[in-house]
Amino acid sequence: MDPHATGIGEKTVDIEVLGALSVREHGITITPTAPKPRQVLALLALHADRVVQVSTLIEELWDDEPPRSARTTLQTYVLQLRELIGEALAKAGEENVTAKDILVTLPGGYRLDTRGGRVDFREFERQAGAGYRAMDAEDFSGAARRLREALALWTGSALADVTAGSRIGLEVKRLEEARLCALDQRIEADLRLGRHRELLSELTVLVNRHRMHESLHGQFMVALHRSGRRGEALSVYQRLRTTLVRELGLEPSAMLSRLQRSILMANPDTVAALGPEVTGQAVARVG
Repeated sequence: MDPHATGIGEKTVDIEVLGALSVREHGITITPTAPKPRQVLALLALHADRVVQVSTLIEELWDDEPPRSARTTLQTYVLQLRELIGEALAKAGEENVTAKDILVTLPGGYRLDTRGGRVDFREFERQAGAGYRAMDAEDFSGAARRLREALALWTGSALADVTAGSRIGLEVKRLEEARLCALDQRIEADLRLGRHRELLSELTVLVNRHRMHESLHGQFMVALHRSGRRGEALSVYQRLRTTLVRELGLEPSAMLSRLQRSILMANPDTVAALGPEVTGQAVARVG
């Protein structure tokens, strides 16, 4: 059997959180099925190679009502995780590393050591960062490619199969916002490349999913208008305005209002794609 095909022989911990939780040692899963140990592993994975305080883990598991036995129970969950790690090490024939070397006890907390393994959310951040730099350099083709590669790392909602407490909930929200920002900028790059017709079906879904996200609605308006569907573009603005006024008591931003007026008066080719400043404005207003 080819060790590269199975992952066995790779002396690292690989982590995936951009979808279902997956943590593998030597390519062998160490992800528990029980909800609470799974929750502990997820929080350790989100802070891989960094210390997670015992108090933080207790808050994640029980919020502000921990039982008296919280610390003892947490230690039990850590032991269960180490048993899974130990089994993976044994299957891989690893004799120079113990489970305590990977799930490390430190003063006040625990650290999950990846030993240089692949962590999908860090790879996403690296690829997205390269995409943003390409956007700044007006390399729209490169930006679209790098941002598409970053987004391809996602297989579903972050930690979709983990029961999230307050700490994991905050991290999941941060990751989902980063995903939406990368998606927004990838669409912006595609608009700059004249791919407006190819974007229509995707943007139809996105504006229904994100009913108050101004940048996505603006991008949809541009794509529709450039495709000769001016009336539909103006309808998108009116739907967004109705939703914003009803839900938030806010009018659309000045940037979006100017876009609406330009569509009313201009030819499709004269309507510029929205710039990055609108993305920030939309996130600030509805994020």
